[in-house]
Amino acid sequence: MKSIYHSPAAKRDALALYDAQLQKLDLPFRDLYIDTDFGRTHLVETGELSGPPLLVFHGGNPTAAYNLLTCRFLAADFHLYAVDIVGHPGKSAETSPPARSYAYGRWASQVVAGLGFERMRCLGGSFGAGVLAKWMCVAPQQVERAVLCVPAGIKNALPLGAAAMMVPLIQYRLTCDPRYVKRAAPYMSITEEALDADTLETVQMSFDCVKTKVGMPSNVSPRRMGRCAAPTLVLAGERDPLFPAHKVLPQAEAILPHCTTRLLADRGHINTLTEGEKGEIVSFLKG
Repeated sequence: MKSIYHSPAAKRDALALYDAQLQKLDLPFRDLYIDTDFGRTHLVETGELSGPPLLVFHGGNPTAAYNLLTCRFLAADFHLYAVDIVGHPGKSAETSPPARSYAYGRWASQVVAGLGFERMRCLGGSFGAGVLAKWMCVAPQQVERAVLCVPAGIKNALPLGAAAMMVPLIQYRLTCDPRYVKRAAPYMSITEEALDADTLETVQMSFDCVKTKVGMPSNVSPRRMGRCAAPTLVLAGERDPLFPAHKVLPQAEAILPHCTTRLLADRGHINTLTEGEKGEIVSFLKG
């Protein structure tokens, strides 16, 4: 099997950032490993261990460690299980299931079963929300409540904005000048506040160390998604070039039986949630 990393040294650098970000989280945690048909899967268990279990999926090419930094607001209320998606940087197997199939949904279902839960609350962003959407189609009975933020797999846009964004990122690959990463910001509607040090480090790690994946989970079948009765909150960015709110939110309302939608006004794919939005997510997941 070919490695997802450019070299053994690149893998060491990616995992060094992973461990540094876990330490920056400043919370007790432990590593868990679950065997699945798609390879060994790593999770970080942390948060409020007496709280409701919550499985969180990261976006494309970041890791569970970075995801926990962005989801730290959940740690006071939930028993968090942050999973490294197989085929992405992190500590899970480097096997890459096809994103256009429901394989990632089967993988997620096996992770939940391996954790010993019949049903779980769950949250995913971007690529990870697409994985969650596939899981909702494959094993809807396992999903207790779901939050999908700037989600793939609901109503993906044509990748024109992504193509424009790739130009400065290719320039970064050629020059290693981090200014080019910031020049990609207008295409993703990233504010300076959203492009914090952790995000910038993670994006640079992806391009420096990983054979970056650009394919996102394909749109789910409305018929299959309609079988998932779990209460679901969908948040989408008004200026997201990949999964724009004007496409995603109406489709989510049409295919999900119990759906609440929220517009992230004047925000793109990478964004910062307001304290009010964080509070709504916490309340929604508590049920």
